[in-house]
Amino acid sequence: DEWRQSAKIWESAGGYSPTIGIMAAVMGLIHVMENLSDPSKLGGGIAVAFVATIYGVGAANLIFLPIAKKLLAHIVRIVTFREMLVDGLVSIGNGDNPHIIEGRLQGYFVDGAV
Repeated sequence: DEWRQSAKIWESAGGYSPTIGIMAAVMGLIHVMENLSDPSKLGGGIAVAFVATIYGVGAANLIFLPIAKKLLAHIVRIVTFREMLVDGLVSIGNGDNPHIIEGRLQGYFVDGAV
């Protein structure tokens, strides 16, 4: 569960990143409004506001959310492998037939999880 929390941190960062980008854009547009008397400064301020939005959305979709997804997939593989290991060791400890153990453990590979 501790490992899943680390994936949730990255997922949360992906959720908040666009919001931070929008907040930066609004702050940039407020700065533009302060310079309405000087038209030469308007274009640069508006451009900065849009770039802030792109950075926020881009960071979420290109960095944070892919890291969260990959980390979660890795965690699932580790947990499944450990379950398979315990299942195999318990079966050996119970004295089950090796062919039955083999069939049971092959079930873990059907889903492609391990």
